[in-house]
Amino acid sequence: MIISLEIRKRAKAGAGPILGILADAYFSYHLIEGDRGLFAYLKLQHEIDRAEAVYQLTENEKQALEKRVALLRPENLDIDMLEERSRDVLGLAHPDEIVIYTK
Repeated sequence: MIISLEIRKRAKAGAGPILGILADAYFSYHLIEGDRGLFAYLKLQHEIDRAEAVYQLTENEKQALEKRVALLRPENLDIDMLEERSRDVLGLAHPDEIVIYTK
């Protein structure tokens, strides 16, 4: 009887620290592995970096196209650019010209 009383007393005394350790382990695991944990944050950062790289490439292509379009505007029409676009669209060339397709 004295032994069971001693076991109950020690179990009550040890229950708080054991529950605290288990709670710490639970929250530590989810801090690293959870939906908003460290690994999820690193994965999201990697996706953001890739998206920014794609955005930068797209922005560069857009600026290059805007520059070419600006050459076709009536205010500053570039005759060479107009001739190049018309030949490309119509598919025409002089008989003595060599045509090299790049795309």
